Amino acid sequence: MSIEKAEQAVAKLEIDKKYYPNFHIAPVAGWMNDPNGLIYFNGQYHVFFQHHPYDANWGPMHWGHLVSDDLISWRRLPIALAPDQEFDRSGCFSGSAVDNSGELCLIYTGHIHLSGEGPTEKIYQTQCLATSKDGIHFEKHGTILAPEEGIMHFRDPKVWQQDGRWWMVVGKRDLDDVGQVVLYSSEDLKKWQLEQVLVSDIDPDVYMLECPDFFPLGDKWILMFSPQGYKAKEYQYRNLFQSGYIVGEWQPGRPFTIIKPFQEMDFGHDFYAPQSFLAKDGRRLVFGWMDMWQSIMPSKADNWAGSLTIPRELILDADNNVRNRPIKELEALRSEQFSLSNLTLNSEVVKTDIDAVSCELKVEFDLTASDAERFGLELAVTKESKTLLYVDLQSNRIVLDRSLSGEGVRGYRSVPLPKTETLTLHIFLDSSSIEVFINEDLYSISSRIYPTPSTERKVNLFAENGTAKVVAVDSWQLKSIY
Repeated sequence: MSIEKAEQAVAKLEIDKKYYPNFHIAPVAGWMNDPNGLIYFNGQYHVFFQHHPYDANWGPMHWGHLVSDDLISWRRLPIALAPDQEFDRSGCFSGSAVDNSGELCLIYTGHIHLSGEGPTEKIYQTQCLATSKDGIHFEKHGTILAPEEGIMHFRDPKVWQQDGRWWMVVGKRDLDDVGQVVLYSSEDLKKWQLEQVLVSDIDPDVYMLECPDFFPLGDKWILMFSPQGYKAKEYQYRNLFQSGYIVGEWQPGRPFTIIKPFQEMDFGHDFYAPQSFLAKDGRRLVFGWMDMWQSIMPSKADNWAGSLTIPRELILDADNNVRNRPIKELEALRSEQFSLSNLTLNSEVVKTDIDAVSCELKVEFDLTASDAERFGLELAVTKESKTLLYVDLQSNRIVLDRSLSGEGVRGYRSVPLPKTETLTLHIFLDSSSIEVFINEDLYSISSRIYPTPSTERKVNLFAENGTAKVVAVDSWQLKSIY
């Protein structure tokens, strides 16, 4: 499978844009999953992503590619990697990017399917290197790191430079089916030595730790990854797979000392494989894949599938929680504004004129003056569909309910109601997604929605069995990033 053939294939796919995002990165056509190779390089931000250009289903992985000068306006570049060599013949799986003295280097997993399917599948995975002088065309250099004998699942390298050495974390499933994150180091990006197992056996049911990322934040080190195998527990771990982090302390030559065990990073239906990178000014930013394996994806019928989250900034708070918030640059997308204030809802639904196809909302409630059993917002409202985001004072939780969100999707997710006098919901609504940030960055909830196709989608406020005090509503229409 060559890059030329992949470009021809994706160009032939005609897509229907009824669910296509306005301000989220998505493939021009075909399939997308994990963000890869996030980097600020030679004055531009690069985003690569797992891509199958031949149709809207997962298949032999390529690397799609976009660039931006400002994290807001994005330009599509040619496909960067295709599975065209013996060492990556079944797919160029996830990885990362580094700047090696002006050369853009991609370190990725070469995937080889040996035999079988499902539980009987036999595979072989190694870490591979590709380099570029212009940041567009890449030369492959083959395998740079292979697992020990018998290991099949060994993938998703994240590489960085520190103290004059290169460092790499890799996700691994050991011979006892235990998920691990393993640390290696190198002097030249080509010859790697094992340093230590950073974490292993975080839960008896977890068999793989995908997409690891290891970085300093504040005065701690964060190990971010996507574990597979957690069983649902009350409100936790409700998705097929999770994404989150461990907080600890580390320095070269010493073990990783855990301060805070695994915590989920986002509490929606669709958030996976987050990868971080450094902005030009040193902020630690992150993109995630805004979908989930085995979830309903109605856009497949339109010849595309998959989206990334909006870019977010990571912050470590005083209690060692890693919080994520929308980057400030997104304000440049704002256009037409709508505002209202000091509204009291009395067991009623109040309609607004807010167009909810591509918009940003900030809604503030006074919790001291609200006693309704449920109150909040009806979002992306059409005649047949709506998504509910509300406070439930009986359970003291904030709930995102997709029971009426449109084609295929169902279920709800929730987080604890903060014990504060006011509640701020910061919401980004796109053609087929919702991202909610609660009290700035206390929690985030990211989910896909597929509202009934309509000429308009609106926003309503509501309260049931009591009153709700709305302090302020501000909304902005958001421009396209393309």
